[in-house]
Amino acid sequence: MGVSGSFRVVSWALLGVALVVPAVAQEARTMLAMPPTPLLPEALRTGPDHDAGNGAPAWSGADAPILVEDGIKRYERGNAPAPARGSVTVYQFDDATGAYAAYTYLRRSAGGKVTQSGVSVVISSLKPEPAALMKTVEIGLPKIGGTKGLAPLLPTYLPQKGLEKDSVRYALGPAGYQSMGGGLPVGVVGFDKAAEVVTAKYQGRGTLTLLLYPTPQIAGDHGRQIAAEMNREGSAAGTVKLRREGTLVAMTTGSWNAAEAKALVESIHLRDQLTWNKPMPLEFHAEVKKTYNLLTSIAIFCGVGALAAIILGLFLGGGRAAIRVMQGKPAATEPEFLRIDLSGRSEPIHAEGTGGAEPKG
Repeated sequence: MGVSGSFRVVSWALLGVALVVPAVAQEARTMLAMPPTPLLPEALRTGPDHDAGNGAPAWSGADAPILVEDGIKRYERGNAPAPARGSVTVYQFDDATGAYAAYTYLRRSAGGKVTQSGVSVVISSLKPEPAALMKTVEIGLPKIGGTKGLAPLLPTYLPQKGLEKDSVRYALGPAGYQSMGGGLPVGVVGFDKAAEVVTAKYQGRGTLTLLLYPTPQIAGDHGRQIAAEMNREGSAAGTVKLRREGTLVAMTTGSWNAAEAKALVESIHLRDQLTWNKPMPLEFHAEVKKTYNLLTSIAIFCGVGALAAIILGLFLGGGRAAIRVMQGKPAATEPEFLRIDLSGRSEPIHAEGTGGAEPKG
């Protein structure tokens, strides 16, 4: 086999590696997708109006933008068996934060009893409501652990004294905030910076608004914008007391006594351990995905390059040794190499392996 023949063998080997590695990677990504578990028990999935799907349902109407904003994942609706009348609807969200936001909205707009369980919101219009059947619904709801299963932290900062609990509204975006009658322009709030907002009314007083941001810098920027907006509105906003602490902004509006409003906002403090489980903006996830894809491509390229280098070394080294053996030469020595004495002494040049004999001219 000549040198050109060995290079042809190496070329075919490298081509084989280039074809096999992507195929193996493709096989590794092949997974069996199992259908999701139904959100409702069998007793509620046999009626004529049964409906299930992903995202916001077509019949949700004005609720659809809020459900999408809160991260709805899928839904299911079914009729109850006789003698009960009515239906049960379950919305499943990406995390408990979105589920709580949807819950505070739907308990005012939905025509029925609204409850939240983890990442799910259940709406029941059953009359009479069978307790055993609803217990079965609750047991069968998806259970998610980790940060996605944690309830949002911001509503827990609301002082409990005098709080009208049914008035609590929690929003993750402009649609939800406007639907609950938020008093600030959505551009000032900063939902594009991953803000979250909770508002609540207090008995005989006004409204308390709490805003939470990812960083103190973002909170400071939007806190100044909110202060400017309140100064513009003047007395129309009522008694306004605004205070920022780290990533948290607290503000009173409405018919507060000035001393009570000041004492209220000064009593709200960030806890030592703040758990941030609100999804970051889409551009943040996009950058993370780009970085992940780049690192994955680099790793695959390095792996293929290392494998190709090993195969190339084996073929070139082995091919060269085989060619020398076929020529009747030792595979691992180079007897034709000359040794040059550079010591400066006046001695003739000797060829390796000639026993020290001086070459004849």
